[in-house]
Amino acid sequence: MLFRSDGAGYPRGLVGEDIPLCGRIVALADVYDALTSRRVYKPSMDHETARDMIVEQSGRHFDPLVVRAFLTCEEEFRRVADLLLDALPVAC
Repeated sequence: MLFRSDGAGYPRGLVGEDIPLCGRIVALADVYDALTSRRVYKPSMDHETARDMIVEQSGRHFDPLVVRAFLTCEEEFRRVADLLLDALPVAC
């Protein structure tokens, strides 16, 4: 399931506040995790670059209210991402 604040996502082309708040929050958190996590097909992205990409998509991919909340607690996002990175096995 893909939620986009602008209604371009699924399901049913929901827009803005018609998308459940939990879906709007998870959409941003999922993208942040995908951007800042190393994958077999890409290196991890630093927090600042990921933040800038999320801010750029405010009002399109992400609910502006959720983006503002993310910016308010972005250091906690960074801290958790760093903790998870440190917990990965060396072979990953």
